[in-house]
Amino acid sequence: MTDGAERMSSVAPSGVGVSLRRLVLVSRPVLWINTIGSGLVAVWLTGTLFDLRALPVLLWLTLPFNLLIYGVNDIYDQDTDATNPRKGSIEGARIHRSEVRLIAWAVAAVNAPFLVVFLMVLPPLANAAILLYVGVFVFYSAPPLRFKARPFLDSLSNAAYALPLVIVPAALSVTPVWPAALGLMAWSVAKHAFDAVQDIVEDRDAGITTTAVRLGARGTALWSGAWWVVSAASFAVVSVPVAVVDLLIAGVLVVRLLRDPTPETGHRLYRLSVAFPYIAGTFAGVLLMVSIVLGDAR
Repeated sequence: MTDGAERMSSVAPSGVGVSLRRLVLVSRPVLWINTIGSGLVAVWLTGTLFDLRALPVLLWLTLPFNLLIYGVNDIYDQDTDATNPRKGSIEGARIHRSEVRLIAWAVAAVNAPFLVVFLMVLPPLANAAILLYVGVFVFYSAPPLRFKARPFLDSLSNAAYALPLVIVPAALSVTPVWPAALGLMAWSVAKHAFDAVQDIVEDRDAGITTTAVRLGARGTALWSGAWWVVSAASFAVVSVPVAVVDLLIAGVLVVRLLRDPTPETGHRLYRLSVAFPYIAGTFAGVLLMVSIVLGDAR
C-alpha cells in the first residue's frame, strides 16, 4: 500500500503539471498583450499609474480570459488546425479530441469565479462590457453564430479586443476615453483580417469563408489599411505621436503585403504583426506614464 501511494503521489503532480503547461500553451501567452496590455493602458488613461481596484480585472485578462478566447477556438477548430502547419507551435495549439473536456472545464473553472464577483460588485456599464466581451469571443468560434466563418463579421467582431478600455475605467467609475477605445476597435478589426491572410488556403480548403478568403490577399491589405487609417485618426485625438507610430507600422505591413499579395507573405509578416501591439503599446504606455509622473510632480 505504501509503495502504491508513493507511486501515485509521484505521478499525480507530474500529470497536473503537464495539464497546466498544456492549458497555458493553449492560452497563447505571446498574445496576452492584446488583453492585459489594453487593460493596463486603460488604467493609465484614468490618470494613475495603478489602482488596486483594477487588479481583479487585470488578473482576469491574463490566463483566464485568454484561455476562454483560444480554448473555445481550439475546440471548434480542430479540423482546420489539424492541417494548418502554423498550429502546434507558438503561433497556436493543435489539440487532441481527448483534451476537449479538460479545456472546456478549465475555461469554466478559471472564468466563472471572476464573472460572478464582477456581476456582484462592478457598475452596470462595466458588467455590460464584460458580458459583451465574453459573448463575442465565445461565439466567434462556437455555433450557432460562429463569427469566424462569416466574412466581414469575423473581422468586425474583433473590435471587442478594445473593450478593456471600457471595462477598466467603468469598473473604477471613470468615464472611458472613447477616442482611444474606438481607435483600438478599428485597429483590432484591421489586424484580425491582416493576420488571416496567412490562413487563406487552409480556411478555403475547409470551406470557411473569412474576410481574407473573400477579399484575397490584396483586397485584405486594402481593407486592413483603411481600418488602420481610421484607428490612427482616432488615436490622434488622444496622442499624435501614438497615431504616427501606429500608422508607420501599419504602413509597412500593408505596403509589403501589397507588393507580394500571397498567404506566404502574410505568414512572413506575422511576426511583425505580433510585435505591432508590443511596440505601439509600449510607446503609448511610456508616454502615458511620463505624463502621469510629470503631472503628479507639478
